[in-house]
Amino acid sequence: MESAYMKSRLRYFFLACSIVASIALLAIGCTSQTGTPEAAKPLWEAGDERNKIVVISDIHLGIDDRYTETLNNRPPLIDFLKRLQNTKDVRELVIAGDFLDEWFLPVYYPAYTDQEQFYKKVIANNQDVIDEMNRIIESGIKLVYVIGNHDMTLEAEILQQAIPEVEQAIDTKGLGTYYTGYRKEIAIEHGHRYDVFSAPDTVSNAELCGNDDTIFPAGYFYARYAATWVLEGRPKVPKELPVVKNVPEKTNTDQYGAYVYYSLLKSISERMTPNEGLDDKIFDIRIAGFNDAYTYLDFLPAEQADGTISAPVLFRNIQRSWEKRQKLNNVKVPNTFIKAVSGTLDWRYFYEQAKAQYIDNPNEAVDFVVFGHTHVPALLNISDTTCYINSGTWIDHNTDDPNSTRTFAVITAGEKDKAALYSFAQDGALIDISKRIYE
Repeated sequence: MESAYMKSRLRYFFLACSIVASIALLAIGCTSQTGTPEAAKPLWEAGDERNKIVVISDIHLGIDDRYTETLNNRPPLIDFLKRLQNTKDVRELVIAGDFLDEWFLPVYYPAYTDQEQFYKKVIANNQDVIDEMNRIIESGIKLVYVIGNHDMTLEAEILQQAIPEVEQAIDTKGLGTYYTGYRKEIAIEHGHRYDVFSAPDTVSNAELCGNDDTIFPAGYFYARYAATWVLEGRPKVPKELPVVKNVPEKTNTDQYGAYVYYSLLKSISERMTPNEGLDDKIFDIRIAGFNDAYTYLDFLPAEQADGTISAPVLFRNIQRSWEKRQKLNNVKVPNTFIKAVSGTLDWRYFYEQAKAQYIDNPNEAVDFVVFGHTHVPALLNISDTTCYINSGTWIDHNTDDPNSTRTFAVITAGEKDKAALYSFAQDGALIDISKRIYE
């Protein structure tokens, strides 16, 4: 039963692992054609009050132009930022995570131990974008950065050096929520806090690493593997994958959860087949608490000698760490591992989490919730006064929603907040996608 379900959700995993930029290599050599900020037209005719909050996310800027998901769309992004500077009713620009990308790297990318230098190189490779971010602030607009999963190890000091006046929303290691609006009625976070594959994991590998610095979740390793497969041209290399013959009863939530996790990853592994062997030590990780090299089989669940289902080395019994991970990650309303792993590949799951964590939570006074992460832009009214918004993405090729890129949200704060969702066209025009119907 899981097989059909997992196959139907397969494409969402590639989003979570951020392999959606498979065509980025074809665009090498593009340069910005945008003019000066003074020459840029405003995004729209401004009102007489700075009451608009603009949210963008999932820009995925890379360390060089071979390893970036946003290359063709980088000049339009710069144009967008220039126009925003001249739009006089905007009070805040919020970057809702996955701004700088440490995950879209092939396994053969040289091992590095200095993450500070890594991010400085990402910044240098995208200095034209960084410059416009600084000019945003100079224009009178508040700039806020909310941490995402692809930049969860970015130290606040590094970004502050590049953009001195940026405000950063970080509430625990690798996570943050930004509250804004006139009454703090708007909550903005990336959304990976509720994602088994993307939420910080300081628990599952703590004993293996022998320290408390581990943070990368399973999605990081799969992102590296997936990026390798994409950059190699998506080869079809036969793989001998482990087979779980004994399906646990659903009443055995521990082992059934492990089986659901196994089924998902097996389905992915049957399609994602790079040239590297399953037992080759291709993951030479010297950062984030990891100090060894690992194989693909090290974190692929299998039936162990005692009959239990678990990965043999990395993320062993991951289903048992989810409860503790949620506590450490400041999840307000926890859920089960089975629910999380089954839904984490579906954008609707994140809508449900936004509703549960903020709208239906009596301890919160939030009307509007904005996530990124899924790459699927959405604006869904929950009631007359409450709303879920997803800001989408700026990557070149959005596999999960091919017709949607260069998207952003605009919330007009007031006595009753209003929201809209737009796509920024190559010529600078705005396309209102607020009323799209989602099936």
